[in-house]
Amino acid sequence: MKHHLILKVITKFMVGVIILFGLYVQFHGDYSPGGGFQAGVIIAAAFILYGIVMGLETVQKVVPIWIAQKGAAIGVLLYALTGVFSVVFGYEFLNYAAISPEHPKHGQHYGIIIVELGVGITVSFVMIAIYYSFADRTPRLDDNEW
Repeated sequence: MKHHLILKVITKFMVGVIILFGLYVQFHGDYSPGGGFQAGVIIAAAFILYGIVMGLETVQKVVPIWIAQKGAAIGVLLYALTGVFSVVFGYEFLNYAAISPEHPKHGQHYGIIIVELGVGITVSFVMIAIYYSFADRTPRLDDNEW
């Protein structure tokens, strides 16, 4: 892909814009449509686009496979620990009032942000790991055999 200079330059510009939009969807999701799942897919799409255009080895320098695996686990852990935190303080699992007992509405807001962040992290890294799994396999046919 040495001859795709315009595609590479546009991709480098678009990756930042896509990630910025994904962060907007992540943190504005409790006020409008969106949230963790959508933001995770959008952010993962930026890295997948980068990998398709620049090559698998290049994107794996940015996000190595071990970071994708650990990141997915950290996102699930963040989600689960939010629920465990509620139980430890005598509330139901994922009852966000435990986060701010004196202001339950604030606790509800903070809890949703934390849980959606966990979902976004998990979805993003799982999508990247799935891309790595498919992109890293050896093709059965050579491109010339098509």
